[in-house]
Amino acid sequence: MRSNRLREIWARGGAAVNGWLAIPNAFSAETMAHQGWDSLTIDLQHGVNDYQAAVNMLTAISTTQTVPLARVPWLEPGILMKMLDAGCYGVICPMVNTAEDAERLVAYTNYPPRGTRSFGPIRAFLYGGQDYPQHANDTIVAFAMIETRQGLDNLEDILRVDGLEAIYIGPSDLSLALGCQPTFDEVDSPAAEAIEYILAKCREHNVIAGIHNGTPEYALKRIGMGFQFVTIASDARLMAAGAQQVLGKMRDGQGSKKSGGY
Repeated sequence: MRSNRLREIWARGGAAVNGWLAIPNAFSAETMAHQGWDSLTIDLQHGVNDYQAAVNMLTAISTTQTVPLARVPWLEPGILMKMLDAGCYGVICPMVNTAEDAERLVAYTNYPPRGTRSFGPIRAFLYGGQDYPQHANDTIVAFAMIETRQGLDNLEDILRVDGLEAIYIGPSDLSLALGCQPTFDEVDSPAAEAIEYILAKCREHNVIAGIHNGTPEYALKRIGMGFQFVTIASDARLMAAGAQQVLGKMRDGQGSKKSGGY
């Protein structure tokens, strides 16, 4: 079976740099994948992607060594299993609030006897190889998102769930839950302390900690803290930022002159 480069990076003690795909397009996904991201996550929760678009995007990502991931809309077995069958090598699941939620996530993403995942890896055979069923349980990674006060309160129990290997922090939702303004990077108290607490507990339980970021500067800061999976912006945000940079230079260079369309 094709190896999961995320696991290889973590085994060396390194941190993986993850990109985010909100645009439902195979060409933009392929373009992002060719830039050298360690992994790319197709967002089916808040992005405008649906399942069919995601399959086309997974096919495009497969032209590179970038690891294909997806954030599913919810803790629901059908979409979790369907995205894994489509060839995702990892899933990020939102709103994991209790140990029972974490147990369900582990069960849905593992074949028996470890879990209850239904068998039918149609495209996963093409991406992972014909021995996929024998190695999938030890290759796929499932991230449980901690982003609520309830999830924070139950963190110790969640981290004790057998088979849970990774946590992903949603800073904006966590900030909202703790009475702060939603943001990625400069998180206010008490959300900032909560992020440090989650990281410390993940390290204590030997669980990978990941987090969403708005800028590379802050992602580097998070890696310095000990996070081993950092997301930076998204394809849509990066496209907008690049366009703004170009237009800003053009406007500055033109001064007060007005330009026509042609």
